[in-house]
Amino acid sequence: MALRERNAFFALLVILIIATVLRTYQLERIPPGLYPDEAMNGVNTLQALGSGDFKIYYPDNNGREGLFINIQAFVLKSLGGVTEPWVLRLPSALIGILTVWGTYLLGKELFSKRVGLAASFFLATSFWHLVFSRIGFRAIMAPFFLVWALYLLHLAVRKASEKSPGFIFPAIAGGLLFGLGFHTYIAYRVAPLLLALFWWFFRKNDWFWYATLIFLGAAFLAGLPIGLYYLQNPADFLGRTSQISVWSSPSPLRDLTVNTLKTAGMFNFRGDFNWRHNFPGRAELFWPVGILFLAGICVGLRNVFRRTGGGIVPMDHGPTFENWETVRNLRFGFLLMFTWLILALLPVIISNEGLPHALRAILMIPPVMILAGTGAVWTYNYLRRHTRDSAVLPIAATLLALLIIYQVSQVYFIMWGRNPHTAGAFAKDYADIARTLDRLPRQVPKYVVVEAGGVGVDYQNAFLPDRKSIPVPAMTVMFMTDTYFPEDQRAKNVHYLLPEDVPNAPKEGLRFYIR
Repeated sequence: MALRERNAFFALLVILIIATVLRTYQLERIPPGLYPDEAMNGVNTLQALGSGDFKIYYPDNNGREGLFINIQAFVLKSLGGVTEPWVLRLPSALIGILTVWGTYLLGKELFSKRVGLAASFFLATSFWHLVFSRIGFRAIMAPFFLVWALYLLHLAVRKASEKSPGFIFPAIAGGLLFGLGFHTYIAYRVAPLLLALFWWFFRKNDWFWYATLIFLGAAFLAGLPIGLYYLQNPADFLGRTSQISVWSSPSPLRDLTVNTLKTAGMFNFRGDFNWRHNFPGRAELFWPVGILFLAGICVGLRNVFRRTGGGIVPMDHGPTFENWETVRNLRFGFLLMFTWLILALLPVIISNEGLPHALRAILMIPPVMILAGTGAVWTYNYLRRHTRDSAVLPIAATLLALLIIYQVSQVYFIMWGRNPHTAGAFAKDYADIARTLDRLPRQVPKYVVVEAGGVGVDYQNAFLPDRKSIPVPAMTVMFMTDTYFPEDQRAKNVHYLLPEDVPNAPKEGLRFYIR
């Protein structure tokens, strides 16, 4: 029985409310502290707002694409210049919510409303996605742009095949979003290979070329600024990739195999061990979702290797998805998900650092959730055909949904959010120093001694004009106290020292140590 449009709307609304609550509740407290990499973004926002120079690429701290930082700067200015950690994390939360919506639309476009709803619910309640939706890292934008771009591209191609002029807007919008994705995170660079699948399936349709050329033209324009930057600064194109590449190891093939196995196991067995990315060692998927993900893979493989119709016009789905509403081309949808997973796997397995790595694998999240959604719908319909009492399954599904919501809330806000290891991973002690400095009278000299190591960041020192660089860990205090610029350091009587500067510093005043 088809899912009515009104029911689908209210179900999606509930899912988006759940996603919003999970991504904004206690954002000012969890995660605790402010990790220096996040704070580096914050300092860059202060630089951009102070100078008016919003960069395409910020070279500090091993280099980062500038789009996310510029969005953070806009939010910071809109909120009155409040230099609190939650301000840097708010864009991530909003982008995470929009990714949930986009996942519904893509799942609906490729498969059905039910798949879209299931996939978006799994994404909304995913600990994996929730963690990065509440941290000020640019990587959260990569799945957002790719989900929306692929949805709009498929929509444009479908409308073009129907010879509807309505294909023009989604082709332009999708292309712009696809191009903006190159301003996000290095893993996104595998995305163009996904377009080859569209070409393979729909190349014989003349109208496909109209939609695709418009899409590619818009994508080219949106990606042109970062492309030109990389042409002028080729060393920044690879960033740290060459430093951690598997090809630098003595046995790259063995490492590739091990890395692949570790990454494949992260979904259901052993996940990331970094406290910033995960509750160490826990599988990235809650076990019921993990089982449904495996079911979705099996269902997908069955559809890929059996004959189905070509094109993208809605078609009869055959016995595999009995009792579903009419869906799109299942073979294309599943091949797109599998290809996406494989391509997103590449940036993860070619690195030799901290595997399994949930952050580097962030581009895999949407296809994982959509495959889990297909597994959920197939399982539900299979059980419905073999269950006599029709009231049992809706109740069981509702209880499972409540269990998933309870589980992610408990793990994120209690087990992970209140754990002292999480506080350590997000440099809460540095944030505490910043808040102490803000409470002290301005007439009291305050000296921050930076003993922690890290990549050097250029800055101007009001106390020591010759000091031109300071390690990244100092950025947490600099951002939260708004003392990056020398005039702010003088106004607030805050001075930054390295250990070698301490003997020459005045004896009066208070000293704080970043270790």
